[in-house]
Amino acid sequence: MKINGTPYRTIWPTADNTAVEIIDQTRLPHVFTTLRLETMRDAERAIKDMQVRGAPLIGVTGAYGVALSMKHHASDAALKATCDKLLLARPTAVNLRWGVERMRAFLAPLPESERAAAAWQEAARIADEDVEINASIGKHGSELIKAIYRKKKATVNILTHCNAGWLATVDWGTALAPIYKAFDAGIPLHVWVDETRPRNQGASLTAWELIQHGVPHTVIADNTGGHLMQHGMVDMAIVGTDRVTARGDVCNKIGTYLKALAAHDNDVPFYVALPTPTIDWTLQDGVQEIPIEERTPEEVTHISGLCDDGQVRTVQVAPKGSKAANYGFDVTPARLVTGLITERGVVKADAGAMQVLK
Repeated sequence: MKINGTPYRTIWPTADNTAVEIIDQTRLPHVFTTLRLETMRDAERAIKDMQVRGAPLIGVTGAYGVALSMKHHASDAALKATCDKLLLARPTAVNLRWGVERMRAFLAPLPESERAAAAWQEAARIADEDVEINASIGKHGSELIKAIYRKKKATVNILTHCNAGWLATVDWGTALAPIYKAFDAGIPLHVWVDETRPRNQGASLTAWELIQHGVPHTVIADNTGGHLMQHGMVDMAIVGTDRVTARGDVCNKIGTYLKALAAHDNDVPFYVALPTPTIDWTLQDGVQEIPIEERTPEEVTHISGLCDDGQVRTVQVAPKGSKAANYGFDVTPARLVTGLITERGVVKADAGAMQVLK
């Protein structure tokens, strides 16, 4: 994708192949800056502090974290310690485990002397595969948008939640990939962008992406979606996900479940876009089995924004002394999901239909 006309990925190797660079997403939308990651600890910190975020990008960053570690120490003990440490960086997104475990399995049989170079090449392959996967998700999902347009013969209004665009992946995105593909094909569309409290990934990241690509959109408060659906102002919803169970339960940014309930009540199609590595085939019941990350209460009690003097500052919005709970995700049961948009096509969110994705 492009930023001010210049093509970018969210993560890329340096010219000398000794480090990787990332877009610092904690500074967006007001400041665009990049960071250099030189060690596994740098990658771990970038994941924990959400300088990189989104399940696919977290997985790729984890893979590069392993590669950065092998640059310095490539013993069996170092490989195990590196992978074990990175897996703890964030607990919910299954792609982190996928990326790190793929690196572990690839490197373990190799001689120590070959691991550093091989790790770098494998991490780059994982990044390239992510781009191809998301482009395919966009292709399959755009057909759903085109079908609505052919029937409606007017602008297609799409609701999304959080940020599942190219900033959440290496490129293209998951939930936004179909939107970009349809928009590039000339389909008139408009996106309702949930602000997505408490970190405002919709208002800050999704809206920023859409501006860069020229896609018409409107930022809305999180609780507005149900009202829009009741009044026929939403034709479909597309969201991303951090983990999907074997029976189709979907774990995504907190607030997704409420959107799915509203969509179900108003007969609005509710789609989830995901690469197949996001499916955790070891789990069945998402509500009972998926660990839900609890983040710092300051993300709820405080908010950052651009001031009139051009400085980004953080202010407190809740009274001192009030406790705050900050659950990062919720689980949407499969029965509320119209379909899963994957790189292999669109399938129903149920155990039987999902077998074709194994």
